Amino acid sequence: MSLNVIFVRHGESVWHGENRYAGATDIDLTEHGRDQAAALADWAAQAGLAAVWSSPMLRCRQTAAGSAAAAGLPLHLDPRLRELDFGVAEGLTRAEMRERMPEAVASFEADPVASHFPEGEDPAAVVERYAAFLADLRAEHDTGAQGSGGQGTGGQGSGKQAGGGKSDGRILVVAHSTAIRLTLCRLLGLPLRDYRRRFPHLANCALNELVLSDGTPSLLTLNRPVTPGVPA
Repeated sequence: MSLNVIFVRHGESVWHGENRYAGATDIDLTEHGRDQAAALADWAAQAGLAAVWSSPMLRCRQTAAGSAAAAGLPLHLDPRLRELDFGVAEGLTRAEMRERMPEAVASFEADPVASHFPEGEDPAAVVERYAAFLADLRAEHDTGAQGSGGQGTGGQGSGKQAGGGKSDGRILVVAHSTAIRLTLCRLLGLPLRDYRRRFPHLANCALNELVLSDGTPSLLTLNRPVTPGVPA
């Protein structure tokens, strides 16, 4: 059996313009980010979604809420979908990092996994929590079990299987750039250290759809824009 998962990076955030690193920092969307979320909701209304999941971080919840409503589905939150914590780099631009910690930046650019920023989360740990989330989705899909609704796994971190929508179809997952790119590398058999090179940019509110089947996962779309009036 196969399962389609559509990863979407949240809408533009207030630190986007200055390109400040926002991992564990819970920041708001810009007005443009809200417009992007609205366009995503228009797409979601006709996308045949079975469930909508989101990181509990504000920028993702603001992005995902309209899509869930448009699809007639509850919004489920899961803490495993939060972004990587960038440690001492949180809230800084790359120029500020180079000024304050040039050696750490050089090491990060050479290998962002083995040399992640000091006091930050190990990217390999991020991949493991996303993999656990996807395993729960897959188990729910394969068994045809029904979730209990409400916040699902997430909001409470209860350890229940991820679910709560229909047991088949396409599942929208609104999350974060670095975590999604790391997960794409894991699913496609690419070295984690290459996530910035293989996937240099994920556009806000663009579609990144995978088929998770019994064999190797397949990437159907990458950075596909949502266009009003274009069928999902």
